[in-house]
Parts: sequence; C-alpha cells; structure tokens
Amino acid sequence: MAQPGNLSLAGRTVAFTTPGSGGGGYGGRLDALLRQRGAHPLPVPTIAIRAHEPDRLRPFLLPGALDPFAALAFTSRSGIAAFSRAIPSSPSANHPLSDAASALPFTVAALGSDADLLDGAFLARLSRDAGRVAVLVPDVPTPAGLVAALGRGSGRLVLCPVPAVDGLREPPVVPDFLAALEAAGWVAVRAPAYTTCWAGPGCAEVLVAPNAEVPDAIVFTSSAEVEGLLKGLDATGWSWACLRTRWPDMVVAAHGPVTAEGVRRLGIEVDVVSSRFSSFHGVLDALAASFCSQIIEK
Repeated sequence: MAQPGNLSLAGRTVAFTTPGSGGGGYGGRLDALLRQRGAHPLPVPTIAIRAHEPDRLRPFLLPGALDPFAALAFTSRSGIAAFSRAIPSSPSANHPLSDAASALPFTVAALGSDADLLDGAFLARLSRDAGRVAVLVPDVPTPAGLVAALGRGSGRLVLCPVPAVDGLREPPVVPDFLAALEAAGWVAVRAPAYTTCWAGPGCAEVLVAPNAEVPDAIVFTSSAEVEGLLKGLDATGWSWACLRTRWPDMVVAAHGPVTAEGVRRLGIEVDVVSSRFSSFHGVLDALAASFCSQIIEK
C-alpha cells in the first residue's frame, strides 16, 4: 500500500490557483510536489502576495517591543516569512524580547508545516534566551485549532501578523480567528504583515484560451484564490458554469475543510477535501485516491 505522500498522479494535469513563489507565495512548493508525483502542474495564480516594507512591522521588533506580549501567532507561511524579513539580523542588535530576569515565557505558534520556518535562527533573533521561547504547533492545523492550543488568554496580549486584502473581499478566516482569540480571553493585536491582492484580469487566461490544456483537476488552497478566479473569469467574459461546461470531468479539490467551506460559500461545488491538511501532501493524497476510485468504478 502506498504511504502518505507517495500516491501517484502520473499523467494527470493539475491546475492550481496558489500564488506564485514571488513575494512570499507558496506556489513553487505545490508545483514541486506535483512533479514529484508525476503530474503535469498547470499554475493559474489568481492572487498575489505583495510584501510590505519591513518598517510596517518594525514597531513590534524594537528592543523589548514584544515584552508586553505572551504569544506570537501565525496563520500563514507568508506571515512568518514577512516577520522574519523584518526582524533585525545583526548579531549585535537588541532583541524584541528582552533579557530581563523577570521576563515571562513566550510562545510562537504556527500551523502544520509552516512551523518549519520557526527554526533556531528565527528564534535566536527574537531572544538571546532560547529557553524563554516555546514553539507551539497545534494538532489540528487550522486557526481554530491554534486558538484551542493556545488556551485561555486571561487578558494577555497575542500578536497576530496577518495580511491586508486589496481588490478582494477579506475572507472570514482572519476575522474569525481574531474573534475566537478574543472569545478565549486574549487581547489580539493585528499586525500588517503583507497584502493579498488579485492577480489581475488575465489570471484565468490559462484555463479559457482556445488552446488551453485539459485539466484533470483544479486545486484550491484558499477561498481568496477562488474569488480571484471568479473575477478573472468574469473579466474574460467567462463564468464558472462555462468553465465546468468546457471541462465537465475536472475534479475540484480543496486543501482542508476551512478552504472547502469558503469555496462552497462562493458557489463552487467541491469534489475532494483533504482530511490531512498540515501540508499539501494531504490534498494531493486525497486527489490521487479520488482518481484511483474513478478507475475502479469504471
């Protein structure tokens, strides 16, 4: 039996709307995983990650600036990358967590494989005292799972580096996350880490061009990508219904239940939802299993 992460997608053309690698996007990782499984990746980035100037996060990274906070909570890999770029890298720089003997423990939390970026080098730039900082990775890699893992806030401050949204409606994920923290007794402070924006009117061209490749599947990793795709289709005189008519056998896959809920909210039916969503392996396993089931049924 194939182990997780090894289920083949050989010969399949898989479109995905994930933002490209530039500016902190993660499309390159998904592209590489598809190639490892023998698939032909078809990038259709419908949103883009626009980096902010580090100065926008700098107030939180001045010497001792994080001392009032009990935790730093990341909901995306792009947020970690943006925060890391903004932290002073000079060995002689004063750290945002001070060396005071009275300093309280500090938690840095991230979801699933995003926590790979919270390595020793990252933590060493937060504090000279390695024992003061603990990394928290919730068992359930969702914003709600992160809130549950953090526990009761009891009025403590948590810094949340999250995106601004430009040209799209803000998906409910971040507002719901901040509200859940507040409901759990935390004082959530929103920090502008980067901007998620629409990729522009030509973003769907790869799917609607007369000579377009036939996609066996399309993978969505966030609901913002879906809104971007719908705007792109509309800009070219198409709609999702027209695209489904053109590619009736295209399987729609969502990276986890939170994304699937957002996709459905925008009027698109989802065929495959990954039950493991700490990394992209989960949605690719689910997609491969779906194709295997189709073959067996035939």
